[in-house]
Amino acid sequence: MNAEPTTVLGTLKPDGALELDEKLSLPAGRVRVTVEPLAASAATEDPFMARMEAIWAGQKARGHTPRTAEEIETERRVLRDEFEEGVLKSERIHQEAERVRRGAGQGEEPFG
Repeated sequence: MNAEPTTVLGTLKPDGALELDEKLSLPAGRVRVTVEPLAASAATEDPFMARMEAIWAGQKARGHTPRTAEEIETERRVLRDEFEEGVLKSERIHQEAERVRRGAGQGEEPFG
């Protein structure tokens, strides 16, 4: 069988092992590997970005499907509405407290 050459990215580990970024669609057996060093990217120089790249690679390997823009917007609206309800409730409590204070200042008993 004469398969087409395949190009994939990978990482050369300190022990000399080569870790490919994706699974190859070739049958098991011997292959010829040509290694071409890539320029260091900002992701590999920045520990935060390197960690993010590792997280994203893990998610991709597990078949993670990111949320759609619509799902994100729906969740954002729900959170905004919940927050707004909390703010309105807080305002009502504050208004009631002010009413009680004003009444107490006019000789009324505040709690009785």
